[in-house]
Amino acid sequence: SPEDDDRKVRRREKNRVAAQRSRKKQTQKADKLHEEYECLEQENTLLRREIGKLTEELQHLTEVLKEHEKMCPLLLCPMNFVPVPPRPDPVAGCLPR
Repeated sequence: SPEDDDRKVRRREKNRVAAQRSRKKQTQKADKLHEEYECLEQENTLLRREIGKLTEELQHLTEVLKEHEKMCPLLLCPMNFVPVPPRPDPVAGCLPR
């Protein structure tokens, strides 16, 4: 009947619009994920670069420390290795016994 045909056409149109909306939403979601991926890749690159710089700095400072230890008068003096007696706790003297 013509009414059934009308109903079919309306339902088909409604479904077409819903499918279009769904595809658009899916595309937007994919675009957003791709954008997020690009940002994370960029951040990752910067962090890796920073790790490299910090590793170089650590190596340099380790070398500087080794060189310093060879001639440091405080480290070379045997008197510096004499154990120091512990000081009495100043708070303990104020507490009742």
